[in-house]
Amino acid sequence: MLQTLKDLITNQLEAALSTLNACIDQCPEAAWNGPVVNLKFCQAVFHTLFYADYYLGVTEEDFRREPFHRENAHVFRDYEELEPRAPVHVYERAWIKGYLRYCLKRCREVVGSETAESLAAKTKFPRKDFSRAEAYVYNIRHLQHHAAQLSMRLRLDFQADVPWFKSGWQEG
Repeated sequence: MLQTLKDLITNQLEAALSTLNACIDQCPEAAWNGPVVNLKFCQAVFHTLFYADYYLGVTEEDFRREPFHRENAHVFRDYEELEPRAPVHVYERAWIKGYLRYCLKRCREVVGSETAESLAAKTKFPRKDFSRAEAYVYNIRHLQHHAAQLSMRLRLDFQADVPWFKSGWQEG
């Protein structure tokens, strides 16, 4: 049963990341810094990936110490996403695509290393009083929430259709 659960989590995280990837690919250059709800398109994508990455971790301290974060300190800067303020930074599409690939790889590694005990354990994130298993479902919901906002913006403004991804990673 454990492997079935890990496969399910991985497949649905990958499908959600596939949806986000399709949004990135279909976003016209002129809209990359355009509005999506109260953010710019690129900020909404970064926010979505940032928290997908964050909730794959165990603690905020571990998250900040990830080699990818140290290598890209110029992008993560002051971790404005963790502050209760509106983001000001913008992000290049090429870098965002690399971050998405990193999150995809990390998803596979982290979920693959889970045990029944680690999935049942409480998360160590502030204000998240649930198990690691539920944190994965929360993460998938967050990814899909923002991918839906992005795809709706693309549909309304550019008549772009973002496909539905059932399971696993798929290039848009």
